[in-house]
Amino acid sequence: MLSAYHTHIAERAAVGLPPLPLNAEQVASLVELLKVTPATSPDATELVDLLENRIPAGVDQAAYVKAAFLADVAKGVTHSALVSPHHAVKLLGTMLGGYNVQALVALLDSSDTALAAEAAAILSHTILMFDAYHDVAAKMKAGNAHAKKLVESWAAGEWFTARPKLADEIRVVVFKVAGETNTDDLSPAQEAWSRPDIPQHAKAMLVNKMPDGIAQIEALKAKHGLPLAYVGDVVGTGSSRKSAINSLQWYMGDDIPDYHVMKLVGLPTCPQDASPEIKSISNYISHKNGGKGAVRDVIEQVMKVQGKWMENFDGKHD
Repeated sequence: MLSAYHTHIAERAAVGLPPLPLNAEQVASLVELLKVTPATSPDATELVDLLENRIPAGVDQAAYVKAAFLADVAKGVTHSALVSPHHAVKLLGTMLGGYNVQALVALLDSSDTALAAEAAAILSHTILMFDAYHDVAAKMKAGNAHAKKLVESWAAGEWFTARPKLADEIRVVVFKVAGETNTDDLSPAQEAWSRPDIPQHAKAMLVNKMPDGIAQIEALKAKHGLPLAYVGDVVGTGSSRKSAINSLQWYMGDDIPDYHVMKLVGLPTCPQDASPEIKSISNYISHKNGGKGAVRDVIEQVMKVQGKWMENFDGKHD
């Protein structure tokens, strides 16, 4: 499974694309490896990373396989040297609602009070509960203290009040496009076949309306080091809104699309204002913000480490 996925990563990288998320069949193979791989294995870190970061959240079939495995680990039905019960509960909490919900609700009855408390804390920030809310309410009425605390948390709106404070100032660069931009401009119908593959489909954004649009976007990002805001006279008319927004977010969001590419390079680095996920995998974090000298700082540090910072001056060319 790993060998095949490595080949896939290389093939996608060759055309400038990150690897696709794992499908249900691949996750099933991954689960079997997680069950038998010892913690000392050289593949251990990669297997856990695939479980944590390369499986879609929500109600994708791959998420179903992941949630079932994590639930079994949390309940002690399945053992893995690489994923502890507490780690399993934590990962269930990252799945954004869907197949993880029933597993977390069931854990409110766990004899391990720490696991039950952890499940309640995670669910307190989950609002896509649907009918599972009634299961929690029933447990509360039956005297489950964790369920009671969870319902009280929902009532207090902690899922909202516990969120990070909105920044006092958000700086963006405006990408102004004259006239109307409809969803077919952002998600061309002739490229509908690639819509499930967001980075592949995003390459077609604006090809009909502005053939050099993506090049302009990349140039602005490189020049200013700030997120972009797409502004037009009218934006978003049409029926393909989801795929259109996917393409916009791919180019105009934060630095998350860099995550998997950075894990392939020899020396991942980032500016001071990078997202926490990007910082967590960077070997060097500049003290400079993006667009404020971060690239120069990285180049300077590399040259100093290589002993080249004070060498190779030539007055004829400098």
